[in-house]
Amino acid sequence: MFEKVLIANRGEIALRVLRACRELGVRTVVVHSSADADSLPVRLADEAVRIGPAASRRSYLNAAAIVEAARQTGAQAVHPGYGFLSEDADFAEICAENGLVFVGPPPQVMAALADKSTARALMSRAGLPLPPGSVRTSPTVSDAQEVAAEVGYPVIVKAAAGGGGRGMTVVRSAAELPRAYARTRAAAQVAFGDDRVYVERYLADARHVEVQVLCDDQGNGVHLGTRDCSVQRRHQKLIEEAPAPALRPATLDTLAEVALRGALSVGFTGVGTVEFLVDDAERAHFLEINCRIQVEHPVTEMVTGIDLVREQLHVAAGTPLRLRQSDVRLHGVAIECRVNVEDPDRDFAPAPGRLDRFRPPGGPFTRVDTHGHVGYLVSPHYDSLLAKVAVWAPDRDAALDRLDRALAEFDVAGPGVRTTIPFARRVLRDPAFRAARHTTALVEHLLAPRPETVPHAETVPHAEAVPHPETVPYPEADPRPEAGRTVPDPRAEADPAARTPAPAVPAAGPTTWRNR
Repeated sequence: MFEKVLIANRGEIALRVLRACRELGVRTVVVHSSADADSLPVRLADEAVRIGPAASRRSYLNAAAIVEAARQTGAQAVHPGYGFLSEDADFAEICAENGLVFVGPPPQVMAALADKSTARALMSRAGLPLPPGSVRTSPTVSDAQEVAAEVGYPVIVKAAAGGGGRGMTVVRSAAELPRAYARTRAAAQVAFGDDRVYVERYLADARHVEVQVLCDDQGNGVHLGTRDCSVQRRHQKLIEEAPAPALRPATLDTLAEVALRGALSVGFTGVGTVEFLVDDAERAHFLEINCRIQVEHPVTEMVTGIDLVREQLHVAAGTPLRLRQSDVRLHGVAIECRVNVEDPDRDFAPAPGRLDRFRPPGGPFTRVDTHGHVGYLVSPHYDSLLAKVAVWAPDRDAALDRLDRALAEFDVAGPGVRTTIPFARRVLRDPAFRAARHTTALVEHLLAPRPETVPHAETVPHAEAVPHPETVPYPEADPRPEAGRTVPDPRAEADPAARTPAPAVPAAGPTTWRNR
């Protein structure tokens, strides 16, 4: 096992990794921006290094500064958490070049799976079912029209380099396709520096189901059951549960089997998820593989009793997989709700501020992962996730009741601060959700205006992904210092400092202090 790990993240996931390291006897280094100087991860870490100002591209996306901090502190490994550089193959390669272990899959595996078109081709060869559409990208609008005509409308145009809910446009008719195709390519170029797109059939009213996998570097792997993540707004998950409800046992077994086969076929190592859309006939369609710890991993931990971050660290340290498939047993039901600092009454606009009151829920089988505390200033610079509330119960109805009770007990208040708790409780009480008949269209249905308030059809937006900028888990610039390619920062409107990139490593070097 490592002696010291650098945690290249912030917020609740930085705390989660820090605690796993501490239980393993591993010392921790937390890097942070100036905005997070007084955060809980910084307070609790053995060492902390300031790597830049609040703007993400000058701190948490500054690969050179992170690597320099690891070298200065003698860290042997870098745990990227989720978001930021967690799925950046170039960053993983930079770590390797500097003698650091990147806690994740090999760079070449990450690069292949990050390209959605390549990932589709690899998974097709491994026997995973794909949505009807093109395995290759569509270089021209005529090519896209040909694919759309073959699979039938509606279709979805996706960025090959996309992810995290970005770079997707739903197209409901042939007349819409040329404009949607051009718009998606342009947006993909700005967001990812890559304008390649592909077209596939849009599966409306499907379930979003994912399989948790854990693999070592010796070809061993296990799956740890399924999760349902169908409660989404603009492709951003809000509520997740394990195992996926209302699917036949044979369907769940098949999903787990093909997911693990797909991961092992490309040499995947560490923890990750293989994601599918499942239609009303329980036909599964591969979406993507995520190469990182997931936000929603607590529900899998609660139904399996397996600490995923701990196992992730063991695998990264070169330990052969400590689990056999027969060791993985599922017990009961776990459901998690993300508590975001957003105002549901203002189209989920960010609502950050100082927390004058902060009382998380407690009680039996109730877990809260959070970096919040009384007096904490929720920053407008980063993702709006404040806490995750997860509960376990012997059955789904009891778990839903427990989660509703926990959310009602969660007291968060401060000037201008609003959270998504009221909307989450509305979801929990929805009859379709209670009966496990919900699909990815549930939130859209709940938010739809009443018939008398529906605007003229031409003003109704298409169902396309427009997430809050800080939910983006991808860097706006190539982290390689020598690359010199920059992509416009979507945070520039909110953070003027993000408009002007800083040198890769601050002139004075990272600022380090140690907890005693």
